Amino acid sequence: MVVRVVVAVTLFALLAVLAWWLERRRLSDAPTQTPGVPPTQLDRADFPRPEVPWLVVLFTSSTCESCAGLREKAAALESDEIVVTEVEYFARPELHDRYHVDAAPMTLIADAEGVVRVSFIGAFAAPELWTAVAELRAS
Repeated sequence: MVVRVVVAVTLFALLAVLAWWLERRRLSDAPTQTPGVPPTQLDRADFPRPEVPWLVVLFTSSTCESCAGLREKAAALESDEIVVTEVEYFARPELHDRYHVDAAPMTLIADAEGVVRVSFIGAFAAPELWTAVAELRAS
């Protein structure tokens, strides 16, 4: 009887230590990118017309209701100086993964070197985007 109790207590102690170790290991695996934080640098070669000075990228998803209509709002900015492109998740998941985009919509305005100068997480009003681009171009 004593042997059974000792075996049971030992087994319980081992399982408790194993559970503690697994939980501690799970909590220490921190993400490399904070969720919802926009990227700060883009590789312009990943997007159309990399030679154009300004890039407006809309990261969207076909399942995202607030993404609807954003492409049309941004399209008015398209010119020789500004390229506007939409990266829909199901069409280009590798770009969403590469830039750790886990929130849609996410809109980025990047300069010729790919430095993200302004970002919007969530839907935007057209004048907000247009004003941001105009201010960046003027500076």
